[in-house]
Amino acid sequence: MTQNKTIAAIALALAAAAGLIAAFLLPPPGATLAALATGAALTACIALLQSARVETGRNDTLEPNAPDHPDARTLLESSDEPMLLTFERRVTLANPAARALLGEHIEGDDVRLAIRHPAAAERLLGDPAEAGERTTRTDLAGLGDAGQRWEMAVATLPGGVRLVRLIDRSQAHAAEQTRADFVANASHELRTPLATLLGFLETLEDEEVAADAGTRRKFLSIMAEEAQRIRALVDDLMSLSRVEADRYSVPRDPVDLVPLAESVRAANTRVIEQRGASVVIDNQAGEAIVAGDQVQLAQLLTNLVTNALRYGRAGTPVHVRLEDAGPDMIRLSVIDQGEGIAAEHLPRLTERFYRVDASRSRSVGGTGLGLAIVKHIALRHRGRLDIRSTLGEGTKVRVYLPRYQA
Repeated sequence: MTQNKTIAAIALALAAAAGLIAAFLLPPPGATLAALATGAALTACIALLQSARVETGRNDTLEPNAPDHPDARTLLESSDEPMLLTFERRVTLANPAARALLGEHIEGDDVRLAIRHPAAAERLLGDPAEAGERTTRTDLAGLGDAGQRWEMAVATLPGGVRLVRLIDRSQAHAAEQTRADFVANASHELRTPLATLLGFLETLEDEEVAADAGTRRKFLSIMAEEAQRIRALVDDLMSLSRVEADRYSVPRDPVDLVPLAESVRAANTRVIEQRGASVVIDNQAGEAIVAGDQVQLAQLLTNLVTNALRYGRAGTPVHVRLEDAGPDMIRLSVIDQGEGIAAEHLPRLTERFYRVDASRSRSVGGTGLGLAIVKHIALRHRGRLDIRSTLGEGTKVRVYLPRYQA
Protein backbone atom coordinates (compact mmCIF):
# COMPACT_ATOMS: atom_id res chain seq x y z
CA MET A 1 0.00 0.00 0.00
CA THR A 2 2.83 2.43 0.84
CA GLN A 3 4.56 1.69 -2.49
CA ASN A 4 1.34 2.40 -4.47
CA LYS A 5 0.89 5.75 -2.74
CA THR A 6 4.47 6.73 -3.51
CA ILE A 7 4.03 5.92 -7.22
CA ALA A 8 0.78 7.93 -7.30
CA ALA A 9 2.52 10.88 -5.65
CA ILE A 10 5.28 10.80 -8.30
CA ALA A 11 2.65 10.77 -11.07
CA LEU A 12 0.88 13.76 -9.52
CA ALA A 13 4.20 15.59 -9.22
CA LEU A 14 4.83 15.04 -12.94
CA ALA A 15 1.30 16.26 -13.71
CA ALA A 16 1.89 19.35 -11.62
CA ALA A 17 5.13 20.06 -13.51
CA ALA A 18 3.30 19.76 -16.85
CA GLY A 19 0.56 22.06 -15.60
CA LEU A 20 3.11 24.60 -14.51
CA ILE A 21 4.69 24.64 -18.04
CA ALA A 22 1.22 24.98 -19.58
CA ALA A 23 0.45 27.93 -17.34
CA PHE A 24 3.41 29.78 -18.79
CA LEU A 25 2.71 28.86 -22.42
CA LEU A 26 -1.10 29.10 -22.70
CA PRO A 27 -2.94 32.43 -23.02
CA PRO A 28 -5.73 33.34 -20.54
CA PRO A 29 -8.08 31.83 -19.50
CA GLY A 30 -6.19 28.55 -20.26
CA ALA A 31 -3.21 29.67 -18.18
CA THR A 32 -5.49 30.24 -15.16
CA LEU A 33 -7.06 26.77 -15.44
CA ALA A 34 -3.61 25.18 -15.80
CA ALA A 35 -2.39 26.98 -12.67
CA LEU A 36 -5.41 25.76 -10.65
CA ALA A 37 -4.85 22.19 -11.86
CA THR A 38 -1.18 22.43 -10.92
CA GLY A 39 -2.06 23.56 -7.36
CA ALA A 40 -4.54 20.70 -6.92
CA ALA A 41 -1.99 18.17 -8.16
CA LEU A 42 0.68 19.48 -5.78
CA THR A 43 -1.76 19.38 -2.83
CA ALA A 44 -2.71 15.75 -3.59
CA CYS A 45 0.96 14.84 -4.03
CA ILE A 46 1.89 16.27 -0.62
CA ALA A 47 -1.04 14.44 1.05
CA LEU A 48 -0.04 11.10 -0.48
CA LEU A 49 3.58 11.52 0.54
CA GLN A 50 2.59 12.34 4.15
CA SER A 51 0.28 9.32 4.27
CA ALA A 52 3.03 7.05 2.93
CA ARG A 53 5.45 8.39 5.53
CA VAL A 54 3.01 7.66 8.38
CA GLU A 55 2.50 4.10 7.15
CA THR A 56 6.23 3.61 6.83
CA GLY A 57 6.70 4.73 10.45
CA ARG A 58 3.95 2.37 11.63
CA ASN A 59 5.46 -0.57 9.75
CA ASP A 60 8.87 0.21 11.21
CA THR A 61 7.31 -0.06 14.66
CA LEU A 62 5.11 -3.10 14.20
CA GLU A 63 7.14 -5.07 11.70
CA PRO A 64 10.69 -3.84 12.18
CA ASN A 65 13.91 -5.39 11.02
CA ALA A 66 12.59 -8.91 11.54
CA PRO A 67 15.24 -11.64 11.63
CA ASP A 68 16.72 -12.46 8.28
CA HIS A 69 15.53 -16.08 8.61
CA PRO A 70 12.23 -16.35 6.70
CA ASP A 71 10.93 -19.01 9.12
CA ALA A 72 11.29 -16.99 12.35
CA ARG A 73 7.70 -17.68 13.35
CA THR A 74 8.12 -21.40 12.64
CA LEU A 75 11.27 -21.50 14.77
CA LEU A 76 9.59 -19.76 17.70
CA GLU A 77 6.47 -21.88 17.48
CA SER A 78 8.55 -25.07 17.63
CA SER A 79 9.49 -24.22 21.23
CA ASP A 80 7.33 -25.27 24.18
CA GLU A 81 8.71 -22.37 26.21
CA PRO A 82 7.20 -18.88 25.89
CA MET A 83 9.31 -16.90 23.38
CA LEU A 84 8.90 -13.43 21.86
CA LEU A 85 10.65 -11.03 19.50
CA THR A 86 10.57 -7.34 20.43
CA PHE A 87 11.74 -4.17 18.73
CA GLU A 88 11.53 -0.57 19.90
CA ARG A 89 9.35 -1.42 22.90
CA ARG A 90 6.83 -3.52 20.96
CA VAL A 91 6.21 -7.25 20.62
CA THR A 92 6.60 -8.19 16.97
CA LEU A 93 6.27 -11.95 17.27
CA ALA A 94 5.06 -14.37 19.99
CA ASN A 95 4.76 -18.14 19.94
CA PRO A 96 1.65 -20.01 21.22
CA ALA A 97 3.20 -20.65 24.66
CA ALA A 98 3.83 -16.93 25.11
CA ARG A 99 0.32 -16.04 23.99
CA ALA A 100 -1.15 -18.63 26.37
CA LEU A 101 0.79 -17.11 29.28
CA LEU A 102 0.53 -13.41 28.46
CA GLY A 103 -2.57 -13.10 26.26
CA GLU A 104 -3.61 -13.94 22.71
CA HIS A 105 -3.31 -10.37 21.39
CA ILE A 106 0.14 -9.37 22.61
CA GLU A 107 1.68 -9.09 19.13
CA GLY A 108 1.97 -5.39 18.40
CA ASP A 109 1.51 -4.44 22.07
CA ASP A 110 3.91 -2.32 24.08
CA VAL A 111 6.18 -4.65 26.09
CA ARG A 112 4.95 -3.01 29.30
CA LEU A 113 1.43 -4.20 28.52
CA ALA A 114 2.49 -7.60 27.18
CA ILE A 115 4.72 -8.57 30.14
CA ARG A 116 3.18 -6.85 33.13
CA HIS A 117 6.13 -6.99 35.49
CA PRO A 118 8.31 -4.05 36.61
CA ALA A 119 11.59 -5.98 36.33
CA ALA A 120 10.73 -7.05 32.77
CA ALA A 121 9.75 -3.52 31.77
CA GLU A 122 12.98 -2.10 33.18
CA ARG A 123 15.06 -4.60 31.23
CA LEU A 124 13.19 -4.39 27.91
CA LEU A 125 12.82 -0.60 27.77
CA GLY A 126 16.55 0.00 27.96
CA ASP A 127 18.75 0.72 24.96
CA PRO A 128 20.01 -2.58 23.48
CA ALA A 129 23.35 -0.94 22.75
CA GLU A 130 23.77 -0.20 26.48
CA ALA A 131 22.87 -3.71 27.63
CA GLY A 132 26.51 -4.81 27.66
CA GLU A 133 26.22 -8.59 27.54
CA ARG A 134 24.51 -10.18 24.58
CA THR A 135 22.26 -12.23 26.89
CA THR A 136 20.88 -11.17 30.27
CA ARG A 137 18.70 -13.00 32.79
CA THR A 138 16.06 -11.54 35.10
CA ASP A 139 13.92 -13.26 37.76
CA LEU A 140 10.18 -12.60 37.50
CA ALA A 141 8.19 -13.62 40.59
CA GLY A 142 4.41 -13.76 40.31
CA LEU A 143 4.14 -13.56 36.52
CA GLY A 144 1.02 -15.48 35.51
CA ASP A 145 -0.07 -17.06 38.82
CA ALA A 146 1.02 -15.67 42.16
CA GLY A 147 3.07 -18.76 43.05
CA GLN A 148 4.94 -19.03 39.75
CA ARG A 149 8.59 -18.10 39.29
CA TRP A 150 9.97 -17.30 35.83
CA GLU A 151 13.40 -16.44 34.50
CA MET A 152 13.46 -14.02 31.56
CA ALA A 153 16.45 -14.51 29.25
CA VAL A 154 16.91 -11.65 26.77
CA ALA A 155 19.31 -11.96 23.81
CA THR A 156 20.10 -8.87 21.74
CA LEU A 157 20.17 -9.62 18.02
CA PRO A 158 21.58 -7.51 15.16
CA GLY A 159 19.48 -4.44 14.35
CA GLY A 160 18.24 -3.95 17.92
CA VAL A 161 15.79 -6.87 17.82
CA ARG A 162 15.49 -8.76 21.11
CA LEU A 163 14.71 -12.45 21.59
CA VAL A 164 12.88 -12.95 24.90
CA ARG A 165 12.63 -16.44 26.42
CA LEU A 166 10.59 -17.14 29.57
CA ILE A 167 11.78 -20.18 31.54
CA ASP A 168 9.50 -21.66 34.22
CA ARG A 169 11.53 -22.05 37.42
CA SER A 170 8.52 -22.77 39.66
CA GLN A 171 9.39 -26.42 40.32
CA ALA A 172 13.05 -25.69 40.98
CA HIS A 173 12.08 -22.88 43.35
CA ALA A 174 9.58 -25.14 45.13
CA ALA A 175 12.22 -27.85 45.49
CA GLU A 176 14.72 -25.37 46.91
CA GLN A 177 12.08 -24.07 49.32
CA THR A 178 11.29 -27.65 50.36
CA ARG A 179 14.96 -28.29 51.08
CA ALA A 180 15.22 -25.09 53.10
CA ASP A 181 12.07 -25.95 55.06
CA PHE A 182 13.36 -29.47 55.64
CA VAL A 183 16.63 -28.23 57.13
CA ALA A 184 14.80 -25.68 59.27
CA ASN A 185 12.26 -28.24 60.51
CA ALA A 186 14.88 -30.92 61.18
CA SER A 187 16.95 -28.42 63.15
CA HIS A 188 13.91 -27.42 65.17
CA GLU A 189 12.89 -31.02 65.85
CA LEU A 190 16.39 -31.85 67.11
CA ARG A 191 16.88 -28.62 69.03
CA THR A 192 13.78 -29.07 71.20
CA PRO A 193 14.71 -32.41 72.86
CA LEU A 194 18.36 -31.38 73.05
CA ALA A 195 17.36 -28.24 74.95
CA THR A 196 15.34 -30.40 77.34
CA LEU A 197 18.29 -32.73 77.92
CA LEU A 198 20.68 -29.86 78.55
CA GLY A 199 18.24 -28.22 80.92
CA PHE A 200 17.84 -31.33 83.07
CA LEU A 201 21.59 -32.03 83.02
CA GLU A 202 22.27 -28.52 84.33
CA THR A 203 19.63 -29.02 87.01
CA LEU A 204 21.13 -32.33 88.10
CA GLU A 205 24.49 -30.64 88.56
CA ASP A 206 22.95 -29.09 91.65
CA GLU A 207 23.94 -31.47 94.46
CA GLU A 208 20.79 -30.83 96.49
CA VAL A 209 18.53 -31.74 93.53
CA ALA A 210 20.65 -34.76 92.60
CA ALA A 211 20.54 -36.00 96.19
CA ASP A 212 16.73 -36.35 96.02
CA ALA A 213 16.20 -39.85 94.60
CA GLY A 214 12.60 -39.20 93.53
CA THR A 215 13.47 -36.01 91.62
CA ARG A 216 16.51 -37.67 90.09
CA ARG A 217 14.44 -40.62 88.81
CA LYS A 218 11.80 -38.26 87.38
CA PHE A 219 14.40 -36.17 85.56
CA LEU A 220 16.24 -39.22 84.25
CA SER A 221 12.97 -40.69 82.95
CA ILE A 222 12.20 -37.49 81.01
CA MET A 223 15.76 -37.38 79.68
CA ALA A 224 15.48 -40.98 78.49
CA GLU A 225 12.25 -40.16 76.63
CA GLU A 226 13.87 -37.16 74.93
CA ALA A 227 16.93 -39.24 73.98
CA GLN A 228 14.65 -41.88 72.46
CA ARG A 229 12.84 -39.14 70.57
CA ILE A 230 16.14 -37.93 69.11
CA ARG A 231 17.09 -41.51 68.17
CA ALA A 232 13.72 -42.07 66.47
CA LEU A 233 14.08 -38.83 64.52
CA VAL A 234 17.62 -39.66 63.40
CA ASP A 235 16.53 -43.19 62.42
CA ASP A 236 13.66 -41.80 60.31
CA LEU A 237 15.90 -39.21 58.69
CA MET A 238 18.39 -41.92 57.73
CA SER A 239 15.58 -44.18 56.45
CA LEU A 240 14.18 -41.39 54.30
CA SER A 241 17.65 -40.65 52.95
CA ARG A 242 18.23 -44.30 52.02
CA VAL A 243 14.86 -44.60 50.28
CA GLU A 244 15.48 -41.43 48.26
CA ALA A 245 18.97 -42.63 47.34
CA ASP A 246 17.48 -45.88 45.95
CA ARG A 247 14.51 -44.26 44.17
CA TYR A 248 15.81 -45.13 40.67
CA SER A 249 16.54 -48.75 41.60
CA VAL A 250 13.32 -50.72 41.16
CA PRO A 251 13.11 -53.65 43.66
CA ARG A 252 12.11 -56.97 42.09
CA ASP A 253 12.38 -59.58 44.87
CA PRO A 254 9.24 -61.60 45.72
CA VAL A 255 7.73 -60.46 49.03
CA ASP A 256 4.72 -62.23 50.57
CA LEU A 257 2.63 -59.58 52.34
CA VAL A 258 0.73 -61.97 54.62
CA PRO A 259 3.69 -63.20 56.75
CA LEU A 260 5.11 -59.67 56.57
CA ALA A 261 1.91 -58.27 58.11
CA GLU A 262 1.98 -60.99 60.80
CA SER A 263 5.58 -60.10 61.73
CA VAL A 264 4.66 -56.41 62.01
CA ARG A 265 1.72 -57.30 64.26
CA ALA A 266 4.02 -59.39 66.49
CA ALA A 267 6.56 -56.56 66.71
CA ASN A 268 3.85 -54.17 67.96
CA THR A 269 2.45 -56.50 70.65
CA ARG A 270 3.32 -54.13 73.50
CA VAL A 271 1.63 -51.13 71.87
CA ILE A 272 -1.41 -53.27 70.98
CA GLU A 273 -1.76 -54.34 74.62
CA GLN A 274 -1.29 -50.78 75.92
CA ARG A 275 -4.05 -49.50 73.64
CA GLY A 276 -6.35 -52.46 74.31
CA ALA A 277 -6.56 -52.83 70.54
CA SER A 278 -6.08 -55.60 68.01
CA VAL A 279 -4.64 -55.89 64.51
CA VAL A 280 -6.84 -57.92 62.17
CA ILE A 281 -5.24 -59.24 58.96
CA ASP A 282 -7.76 -59.83 56.19
CA ASN A 283 -6.30 -61.39 53.03
CA GLN A 284 -8.73 -61.20 50.10
CA ALA A 285 -6.02 -61.29 47.43
CA GLY A 286 -5.15 -64.99 47.56
CA GLU A 287 -1.43 -65.21 46.85
CA ALA A 288 -0.41 -61.70 47.98
CA ILE A 289 3.14 -61.65 46.63
CA VAL A 290 4.54 -58.35 45.35
CA ALA A 291 7.80 -57.36 43.70
CA GLY A 292 9.70 -55.38 46.27
CA ASP A 293 12.28 -54.79 48.95
CA GLN A 294 11.27 -56.74 52.07
CA VAL A 295 13.01 -54.41 54.53
CA GLN A 296 11.41 -51.29 53.08
CA LEU A 297 7.96 -52.89 52.80
CA ALA A 298 8.23 -53.95 56.44
CA GLN A 299 9.00 -50.36 57.36
CA LEU A 300 6.07 -49.12 55.24
CA LEU A 301 3.66 -51.49 56.97
CA THR A 302 5.14 -50.74 60.41
CA ASN A 303 4.67 -47.00 59.95
CA LEU A 304 1.05 -47.44 58.84
CA VAL A 305 0.13 -49.87 61.63
CA THR A 306 1.79 -47.84 64.40
CA ASN A 307 0.06 -44.67 63.14
CA ALA A 308 -3.30 -46.48 63.19
CA LEU A 309 -2.66 -47.74 66.73
CA ARG A 310 -1.58 -44.30 67.96
CA TYR A 311 -4.43 -42.31 66.45
CA GLY A 312 -7.23 -44.88 66.50
CA ARG A 313 -9.56 -44.98 69.48
CA ALA A 314 -8.40 -47.15 72.36
CA GLY A 315 -9.96 -50.59 72.33
CA THR A 316 -10.83 -50.55 68.61
CA PRO A 317 -9.32 -52.88 65.99
CA VAL A 318 -6.92 -51.91 63.23
CA HIS A 319 -7.61 -53.75 59.97
CA VAL A 320 -4.84 -54.71 57.53
CA ARG A 321 -6.59 -55.70 54.31
CA LEU A 322 -5.07 -57.21 51.15
CA GLU A 323 -7.15 -57.06 47.94
CA ASP A 324 -6.78 -57.48 44.19
CA ALA A 325 -6.51 -54.17 42.35
CA GLY A 326 -6.49 -55.45 38.80
CA PRO A 327 -4.38 -58.18 37.22
CA ASP A 328 -1.05 -56.50 37.99
CA MET A 329 -1.58 -54.75 41.34
CA ILE A 330 -2.37 -55.55 44.97
CA ARG A 331 -4.03 -53.04 47.28
CA LEU A 332 -2.76 -52.93 50.86
CA SER A 333 -5.13 -51.04 53.18
CA VAL A 334 -4.62 -50.08 56.84
CA ILE A 335 -7.87 -48.89 58.44
CA ASP A 336 -8.36 -47.37 61.90
CA GLN A 337 -11.40 -46.21 63.86
CA GLY A 338 -10.13 -42.87 65.10
CA GLU A 339 -11.22 -39.24 65.08
CA GLY A 340 -10.49 -38.85 61.36
CA ILE A 341 -8.66 -36.06 59.56
CA ALA A 342 -10.20 -32.93 58.05
CA ALA A 343 -10.14 -32.79 54.25
CA GLU A 344 -7.90 -29.71 54.08
CA HIS A 345 -5.06 -31.62 55.76
CA LEU A 346 -5.10 -34.70 53.50
CA PRO A 347 -3.00 -33.28 50.58
CA ARG A 348 -0.20 -32.33 53.00
CA LEU A 349 0.00 -35.45 55.15
CA THR A 350 3.01 -36.83 53.26
CA GLU A 351 5.03 -33.61 53.63
CA ARG A 352 8.03 -33.95 55.88
CA PHE A 353 7.30 -32.86 59.45
CA TYR A 354 3.72 -31.93 58.65
CA ARG A 355 1.43 -32.66 61.58
CA VAL A 356 -2.32 -32.16 61.94
CA ASP A 357 -1.89 -31.83 65.72
CA ALA A 358 1.78 -31.22 66.54
CA SER A 359 1.46 -31.53 70.32
CA ARG A 360 -0.46 -34.83 70.11
CA SER A 361 1.96 -36.24 67.54
CA ARG A 362 4.94 -35.56 69.79
CA SER A 363 3.15 -36.91 72.87
CA VAL A 364 2.58 -40.29 71.18
CA GLY A 365 6.13 -40.45 69.83
CA GLY A 366 5.63 -39.34 66.22
CA THR A 367 8.48 -37.74 64.27
CA GLY A 368 6.40 -36.23 61.45
CA LEU A 369 8.26 -38.34 58.87
CA GLY A 370 6.29 -41.60 58.88
CA LEU A 371 3.97 -40.94 55.95
CA ALA A 372 6.73 -39.21 53.96
CA ILE A 373 8.73 -42.46 54.22
CA VAL A 374 5.66 -44.49 53.21
CA LYS A 375 5.13 -42.31 50.13
CA HIS A 376 8.74 -42.60 48.97
CA ILE A 377 8.78 -46.38 49.51
CA ALA A 378 5.58 -46.71 47.46
CA LEU A 379 7.06 -44.56 44.68
CA ARG A 380 10.28 -46.58 44.63
CA HIS A 381 8.16 -49.74 44.17
CA ARG A 382 6.34 -48.03 41.27
CA GLY A 383 3.20 -47.98 43.37
CA ARG A 384 1.06 -45.19 44.72
CA LEU A 385 -0.43 -43.98 47.99
CA ASP A 386 -4.02 -42.95 48.64
CA ILE A 387 -5.33 -41.53 51.95
CA ARG A 388 -9.00 -41.14 52.76
CA SER A 389 -10.52 -40.04 56.03
CA THR A 390 -13.90 -39.18 57.53
CA LEU A 391 -14.19 -37.07 60.66
CA GLY A 392 -15.60 -39.08 63.52
CA GLU A 393 -15.15 -42.41 61.73
CA GLY A 394 -11.47 -42.96 61.01
CA THR A 395 -8.80 -43.08 58.33
CA LYS A 396 -8.02 -45.53 55.53
CA VAL A 397 -4.53 -45.54 54.00
CA ARG A 398 -4.21 -47.56 50.79
CA VAL A 399 -0.98 -48.51 49.04
CA TYR A 400 -1.03 -50.02 45.54
CA LEU A 401 1.91 -52.34 44.81
CA PRO A 402 2.80 -54.33 41.67
CA ARG A 403 2.39 -58.10 41.79
CA TYR A 404 5.47 -60.26 41.50
CA GLN A 405 5.85 -61.66 38.00
CA ALA A 406 7.89 -64.87 38.01
